[in-house]
Amino acid sequence: MDSAAWQTLVTPYQRASTRKALWQLANTLVPFGLSWGLAVRLLDVSRALSLASCVLATGFLLRIYIIQHDCGHRSFFPDRRANDALGCLLGVVTLLPYFRWRHDHAIHHASGSHLDRRGTGDIWLMTLREYTAATPMQRARYRAFRNPLVLFGLGPLALFVVWQRMTGWTRTRREAASVRATNAAIAGALWLGGHCLGWRTFLAVQGPITWMGSTIAVWLFYIQHQFDDTYWAAPPDWDFATAAMRGASWYRLPAVLQWFTGNIGIHHIHHLSPKIPNYELPRCLEDNAAFRTVPTVTLLQGFRAATLKVWDEDGKRLMTWREVDQRVGSRKRRLPELDQL
Repeated sequence: MDSAAWQTLVTPYQRASTRKALWQLANTLVPFGLSWGLAVRLLDVSRALSLASCVLATGFLLRIYIIQHDCGHRSFFPDRRANDALGCLLGVVTLLPYFRWRHDHAIHHASGSHLDRRGTGDIWLMTLREYTAATPMQRARYRAFRNPLVLFGLGPLALFVVWQRMTGWTRTRREAASVRATNAAIAGALWLGGHCLGWRTFLAVQGPITWMGSTIAVWLFYIQHQFDDTYWAAPPDWDFATAAMRGASWYRLPAVLQWFTGNIGIHHIHHLSPKIPNYELPRCLEDNAAFRTVPTVTLLQGFRAATLKVWDEDGKRLMTWREVDQRVGSRKRRLPELDQL
């Protein structure tokens, strides 16, 4: 698809709507607050029912992530300042300092599926040549990182709760100020919650929501770019439109999950045109048959993606550990069952 063709297709959907944006805010923030409060009330009745309400609140937290994400692309509201103001406020809930996240995410969009520009705003991926040339310690670190218990368990919590609180890797004063301001606001919210509800109650509700929300957020980001039949390339073969249409998945979720994830599964269109608000992505997909002929990933198919570990430059596909070990001739580890997860 040439540049003129896809730009013509996406242009009609790049208009943000204040009315639609406000409605999405209302049907997200209000039920998030209600489900959060219900989880608190249910703690004295049943921990299982309270946890069920936490699961519901997590669904609305995902929508809050997507709204902040759209603000970062300045596509949620028509007004730039409104996007930035809302994005900063939502960072207190998502734990993401808005201006630093926006900068890193912009790099991710500019370098999606680009083998020579990995490392900012993406998930660590090694090529087969890199892995073959790596030292035993480097291989061990990479295998530990790609283990699902780390990548989707401990890692997301460390990323959102700890790593996002640090200013050491900020690039500008505004990014550093964004981190500090977000940290101060989060500290204030924590103090208020602990003071009003008691720390045990507050953490019994917010803890599971934060863990589930961060884990699902990382999973969504992962499955949108690391799946069977995905695309990675280096110059001169890399192409922006191809990276969007083949390197970003159409994650075909059931309707209710697509709603809770803010249509972000229609990720190929989002990468082709980040200026399209999330609430316009389904209409763009429905109106244009060209966007329905891309690699798709269903809910069940997505779980296979967790077994894909290394990019084979020659075969142009992702490989499992079993395939990597057969190619590289690595010895079996003492705990091989963990390597195959």
